[in-house]
Amino acid sequence: MLHFVFFLMCFSHTGLHVLGNVTPKPIIINGTYVNPELGKYHARLRTLGRSCLDIKEKYGASRDGVYFLTTESGSVYQTFCDMTTAGGGWTLVGSVHENNIHGTCTYGDRWSSQQGNDQHKPEGEGTWANTVTFGTAEGSTGDDYKNPGYYDIHAQDVAVWHVPNNKVLKDWTTAAILRYHTESHFLSEHGGNLYHLFQKYPVKYEAGDCKTDMGPSSPVVYDTGDKESNKDMYGSSLRGEFESGFVTFRVFNADKSPLAMCSGVKPTGCNSQHYCIGGGGFFLEPLHCGDFTALQWTSDKTKSASKEMIESAVLLFYR
Repeated sequence: MLHFVFFLMCFSHTGLHVLGNVTPKPIIINGTYVNPELGKYHARLRTLGRSCLDIKEKYGASRDGVYFLTTESGSVYQTFCDMTTAGGGWTLVGSVHENNIHGTCTYGDRWSSQQGNDQHKPEGEGTWANTVTFGTAEGSTGDDYKNPGYYDIHAQDVAVWHVPNNKVLKDWTTAAILRYHTESHFLSEHGGNLYHLFQKYPVKYEAGDCKTDMGPSSPVVYDTGDKESNKDMYGSSLRGEFESGFVTFRVFNADKSPLAMCSGVKPTGCNSQHYCIGGGGFFLEPLHCGDFTALQWTSDKTKSASKEMIESAVLLFYR
């Protein structure tokens, strides 16, 4: 057993005093934490894995919260682990948050373009298919987030949570307006993560057609909400041109502009800008440009998504 020697010092009116060698009190006796609350956090510090599933399987972790993960190359980072839903082991790898629904590819649109609607930059930031990271796990409902797990973890499925903006981490599960996950293992067919998936299916203007070039789609299992409540989150005049109960990646609208992700739906029509998110750097209709594309459409409110959907961050998980 390691013996730690602590030198305790204090200041008084006479100066600095060294109190001497002090042996700290143990925090674990007979395999049990003396202070359960301290034990909860100490246990997280002692666990390190490539994913939340890895930590769950290696250490038996069962509590939701922030854990340390490491990449294949040895970089260490923190993220949120959902250790309870559908067996647990879900790793938060990113969040898409719209900081200005009226902005058109402006600062903060990290998943589309921060450089405006530019036909000379048809892939925009390229965030869906690069290794750039940003934000913090705990800030995921107030800003965009992407960690190294997005490209480093080899996973089989995804989970998606829609959590109201600025909700604190401890309230995410209960506050979410929608939560769902896949069980089809579809990521295994596309390199094990979204980074590799979007290498195969570029989010780039005129790289495909809305009727023939839809990317992977997988049915989902709802943990909060259902197909009908999901469908009702989108504009009433559009509900006949998608099927709810799916998550879909890389589709095009009628203008051949790309959308990275259709959250909870599979398009059957070509107005995907009103119910899909994340795009490239150029849209033929400039008002569509941005992380939340045209989810809010004031000229025809029957095409606008619900206030709850517009004002929630989209959290992405792997397992």
